[in-house]
Amino acid sequence: MDQTVGRVVVVGDALIDEIRTPAGSDDHVGGAGLNVAVGLARLGVPTTLLAAVGDDADGAAIRAHLAEHGVELVATVNPLGTGRAVSERVDGEPSYSFTEAAVARGLDFSPEQVEAITVAPLVAVSSYPFDDAWLTERLLQHVGAEPPRLVVDPNPRPGFLRDVDDFRAGFARAAAVSLLVKIGSDDAELVAGTSLEGWQEALLASGAGAVLATRGSDGADLQLAGGPVLHRDVAVSAGEVVDTMGAGDATFASIVASLLAGTSGPGSTDWAAALTDAMAVAAATVRAPGALLRRPGDEG
Repeated sequence: MDQTVGRVVVVGDALIDEIRTPAGSDDHVGGAGLNVAVGLARLGVPTTLLAAVGDDADGAAIRAHLAEHGVELVATVNPLGTGRAVSERVDGEPSYSFTEAAVARGLDFSPEQVEAITVAPLVAVSSYPFDDAWLTERLLQHVGAEPPRLVVDPNPRPGFLRDVDDFRAGFARAAAVSLLVKIGSDDAELVAGTSLEGWQEALLASGAGAVLATRGSDGADLQLAGGPVLHRDVAVSAGEVVDTMGAGDATFASIVASLLAGTSGPGSTDWAAALTDAMAVAAATVRAPGALLRRPGDEG
């Protein structure tokens, strides 16, 4: 797989979002990992997605969507089929329930997947089953710790976790060797049982290189170990907020793209500019329906 050299690898979920409203139900290709991979591709980053996908009609829809956006898929075939997330909107915010196939989203770490991880300049992980100790160990084994090239958004959601305590422990292991981790207020309450600020400090103390703490409409903070806290509000953008569904994934994808843009690799990132760009991408994304990343200017 020499063609994967230089490609960012995204490890995460790929599923079908079944969106239910009073008017009916619609299916959309989704999953946090898939959204991040497609977002990176839209930002011009060559991307490979590693995900569990069924050999079924929903899986075919996912494969077609990734191909349309130029994302390479190296899949684990999920014996339970392709996962589904059932979403119902309450005041514009989605609430989710997940099928067992969606929860069983681990990889088999085939030789092709291991090779893709081995040669990737960055490995971005979103919505990984950190509550499975074996899967956590395999991921960390293949990514390695030096140089740091792991970027993690735990993206925990109620109904997606088998065991919160195990998830907390697995994520903590990954965070300790990560270049950057992204967390949100809901994540802190669900996983850490603490404030966003408290969890940010704990993750930095454990060894994380940087922590991006997202605050929804209040923007985001980014802090490097031993450095000041950078804050940016969500950028001002034309139009009304339509759908917040993809904001977090778009923010994460933008930060990963900025990490790659450093002149001497991820360690030379202009963090202030990266955070500014991420807030601009988030503002554009929420002004269109669905979770597809939008760049400033796309919403016009």
